[in-house]
Amino acid sequence: MKRTMLFILVGMITLPFVAGGQEIYQWVDEKGTVHFADDPGQIPERYQDQVIKKKAPVEPASPSKKVPEKPEPDTERKDLLGRGEDWWRDKATEWNQKLKNAKKNFETAQAALKAKEKELEQSIYKPDSFKRRLQAEIKGLEENANNWKTQVDEAKNMLEKILPKQAEEYRADPSWVKIE
Repeated sequence: MKRTMLFILVGMITLPFVAGGQEIYQWVDEKGTVHFADDPGQIPERYQDQVIKKKAPVEPASPSKKVPEKPEPDTERKDLLGRGEDWWRDKATEWNQKLKNAKKNFETAQAALKAKEKELEQSIYKPDSFKRRLQAEIKGLEENANNWKTQVDEAKNMLEKILPKQAEEYRADPSWVKIE
C-alpha cells in the first residue's frame, strides 16, 4: 500500500512538468471548425500552413484570470475559412469572364434576331409558309437572346452584389473581389 501511494505521489508531482512542456496545435477547417491536436502527425496536410502552436498550460486557467492568447499574425491575410486573396480573385475573374461571354453571345443573338425581323418585314410578297418559317425562327432567336440576357444579369448580380456580400460575411478584403 505504501509503495502504491509513493507512485501516485511521484506521478502527481511530475505530471505538471511533463504536461507543461507539450505543445498544442490549433487549426481551422474549411467549415470554420477549430481543431486541436498534441501530435503534429494528426494535422491534415492541407491545414499544415495555418497551424498555430501553443504551449499547454501548467494549470487550468480560469477565464477571469487569464486573457486568451491571440494567434500569431499570418503573413497572408485570409477569410474565416482560410481562403486567401487568390481564391477570391479567381472567383471574381471567373464571373467576369462569364459576364463577357454572355454579353458577347447576347449581342450576337440580338443581331441575328434583328436580321430575321428585317427579313420578315421585306417578305411582303413571299408565300405564307415562308413567313411562318421566319416567325418560328424569330421566336427561337428571341428565346436564345432572352437566355443570354438572363446569364448577363446573373453574372452582373454575382459580381456587383452576391460576391461582395459573401466576402463581407466571410471577412475577406472587399478589394479582392473587385475587377479592374
